Amino acid sequence: MPRTSGTRALQRVFGVLAATGVCLTAAPAGSASASDKPDKPDFGLTSSSECVFGGGNIKPAPWSLQRILLDQMRGESTGKDVTVAVIDTGVDNTNKQLSSAIAPGGKDFVGNTKGTTDTEGHGTRVAGIIAARPVSGSGFAGIAPEAKILPIRYTGGEDEKKPGSSATMSAAIDYAVKQHASIINISSDTVGRQDNAALRAAVDRAVASGALIVAAAGNEGADGKSADTYPAAYEGVLAVAASDRNDERAFFSQSGKFVDVAAPGVGMISTVPKGGQCTADGTSFAAPYVAGVAALLKSKHPGWSAAQITTRIEESAKRTGRDRNQYLGWGVVDPIAALADDSDPKTRATADPKPDIVAGHVVPMAVTMGESEAERDQRTAMYVMGGSLVLVLVVAGSGVVVRDWRRKQTRAAGTGSL
Repeated sequence: MPRTSGTRALQRVFGVLAATGVCLTAAPAGSASASDKPDKPDFGLTSSSECVFGGGNIKPAPWSLQRILLDQMRGESTGKDVTVAVIDTGVDNTNKQLSSAIAPGGKDFVGNTKGTTDTEGHGTRVAGIIAARPVSGSGFAGIAPEAKILPIRYTGGEDEKKPGSSATMSAAIDYAVKQHASIINISSDTVGRQDNAALRAAVDRAVASGALIVAAAGNEGADGKSADTYPAAYEGVLAVAASDRNDERAFFSQSGKFVDVAAPGVGMISTVPKGGQCTADGTSFAAPYVAGVAALLKSKHPGWSAAQITTRIEESAKRTGRDRNQYLGWGVVDPIAALADDSDPKTRATADPKPDIVAGHVVPMAVTMGESEAERDQRTAMYVMGGSLVLVLVVAGSGVVVRDWRRKQTRAAGTGSL
């Protein structure tokens, strides 16, 4: 069976490099360097050292699914009738969990396939997290197991002969819109985090058409510095950071004001070419998790706009504060909470209300030591009523005593005259 890299040691080296944001897309021999050619794509990929294309499935459910009440989630929506375009290294359709998920009309911008060839395995992993069908003997399945995947191959990944570029990514975005994909997943960013006018224009056209673009924030965040990455930082794109099992930012996840939400991106099980599953880390695999949730919402609420779906995902996320931050955005995505609220969302998320603050300190609720004024009035009224009742009884009792005394006096006088 072919391995994704030559030896286990070499695979581990590549894994560390990818996790720390080092570009794994080599420049073609004899071509310009990355600094001279900033439009070349950069996608992080941390592969398991045991990953074999065409290998076996992993039996336990991944932690990213164990935290979800799957029956409840799938009772709300399964992503049916929603197409998600995966703009990536292609999506291998020989994996049994994906063969029935592939939508017709895929395209290859760097080769002669229909987008269903993936020598790298990156796009196949991404697609699996979105819409892999359940299979016997494994706890892994996609977030939206009835959604369709439109495979669009814009790069050959590490294949030097088919590097891809911002031009092929831009063309892929336009093609996804033409094919009426409701959601577009892009788990790549540009080398050196370079902005690109053509790519920006393609994103603008897609957003204007009503498509929702979900993009990975990038894997160059290990240095702790904030920076924009593209296309994730473009206006209208749902930018996704990676979180770990503790709902904290994965150390490699790029931070920045552009980050909208976070999703599981560590130890992510997914499908690989020729069958089987492997694990991987990266914001590349956090983005499709969110794209899957978006597919669930679009399936359940087909009339919702991309902005409304984005808002529901952001406002239902597990927040770490009242407002967004540069590490996790509005928080870690919560699929159950997103699906539970059927009210129509607005088109922009808002911060939670501010607490009462005086001189920089939270004002605690007043604590009443003893009875309140209302309780005191109530007690006084009871005393008055009680006193009045006692007085009436005393007066009535006194009248009876006086009457009895007079009768005794009359009887005594009558007895003496005999």
